[in-house]
Amino acid sequence: MAVNKRAAGADKEQLAARYLVDNGYTVLERNFRNKTGEIDIIAKKDNYIVFVEVKYRSNNKYGYAVEAVNYRKKQIIRRVAQFYMATRYKSCDIPCRFDVIGIDGETVTHIKNAF
Repeated sequence: MAVNKRAAGADKEQLAARYLVDNGYTVLERNFRNKTGEIDIIAKKDNYIVFVEVKYRSNNKYGYAVEAVNYRKKQIIRRVAQFYMATRYKSCDIPCRFDVIGIDGETVTHIKNAF
């Protein structure tokens, strides 16, 4: 079961990455990790570095996918993003934002500046 969930997650992250590229983003990293946690996709558009969390649901029984990003997950993503920016970019002037892509069945919802 865990392997199937992992494969499904990878498929949905691929779908999200393709969605971003189709909408003018450049994907810089996928599954960027450090000891604190992971960011699903790091992309760039219009001089912004965009940290993207991807969530999916096969049905809405337990709510919509975008609702699954809780406070703890946001804190982890922020910490990993700080590490990424500190290790990849010298300037503090590069704007960044945090987006969520929710995939409910075949419907993709992109929330910019989600948190």
